[in-house]
Amino acid sequence: MTLPDSTSPLIRKLEETRTKYAAFQLQLNDPDVLAVPVKMIAASKAAGAIEALVKVYETYLGCVKQISELRELSSSGDKEMAQLAATELPEQQAQAEQLIEQIKDELVAAEDNKVDSFFLELRAGTGGEEAALFVRNLFEMYRKYCEINGYKYEVSDFSDAERGGMKEVIINIKGNGAYRHLQYEGGGHRVQRVPETETQGRIHTSAATVAVLPELPDVKIDINPKDVEEFGCRAGGPGGQNVNKVETGWYIKYKPTGLSFKMTEHKSQTQNKERAWALLRSTLHQAEQSKQHAAQMGARKAMMGSGDRSQRVRTYNFPQNRCTDHRLGGEGGGEKNFNLNAIMEGNLNELIAALIELDKQQRLEAL
Repeated sequence: MTLPDSTSPLIRKLEETRTKYAAFQLQLNDPDVLAVPVKMIAASKAAGAIEALVKVYETYLGCVKQISELRELSSSGDKEMAQLAATELPEQQAQAEQLIEQIKDELVAAEDNKVDSFFLELRAGTGGEEAALFVRNLFEMYRKYCEINGYKYEVSDFSDAERGGMKEVIINIKGNGAYRHLQYEGGGHRVQRVPETETQGRIHTSAATVAVLPELPDVKIDINPKDVEEFGCRAGGPGGQNVNKVETGWYIKYKPTGLSFKMTEHKSQTQNKERAWALLRSTLHQAEQSKQHAAQMGARKAMMGSGDRSQRVRTYNFPQNRCTDHRLGGEGGGEKNFNLNAIMEGNLNELIAALIELDKQQRLEAL
């Protein structure tokens, strides 16, 4: 592996980050900043967000300096020192390579790790009841994955279908690293299998869509109250007679776009109202962000998926026990297959690790 030189985009980005960190440290030692809690907290948070990356980079710079010194010694006239330097050089080179990979991971993950809560929205597509059953399967797959990884998983709202399926379901997921690992699920998911209603054993193809929407507390979206229709509603579904008699749920509709949400996860109507508004702001923010950054993010969204209803990112082939992710497969194109039984049990780590690596390479190239 060849280490990046001082003119590479990666090193320039790291130097820029280190300069910013030094500026934040100066602010935190400035009495005028310390006297204003808001400024102090802002500087502290900004410094904390990049501190790990800067520290690893500084360790890397020290390692690179040692490599340079060892190379000089290895070509010196002192045979004993040259031999010793030549012995230590491969170890220092390996350490530098390990550090640069850690730096790449830190650099890519930093922005994603700011999101500690997001919504996963699953909707049945073409295929009728079979598509709704597939949404139920995806729901269980993500639930098991979250349980395996210790992520908090709450159902915000759902709509039942016949035969135990789901027409749609919205889940709120929280946890350190959860968004970084599940952000690639957005897009079209296709299933191939023999439906329960099929009497002649024919394989049918159905579809579901997944959207991933970050919940960002600091999102600033101006919403005119006149554009919003909202009211309390009954939760419905299982849970006893109370849910059918007491209006604990909250319905909200944004008239300019037709977006509507119904929240029923909490017993308190106030909490359901807050969650409905949070989801509305998150959805509008995602739409605005996509519009503003369409040019520079177009290539990445085309590859990684952006929740577009027509986009196929993965196929679940039950007869062949094969799960195929269409974004993986290397530079020559193609696809990568995984064991479907394991995937449906929530064992997504190998698949997601491959998507993270692919995304990392794309982001670094974009520098």
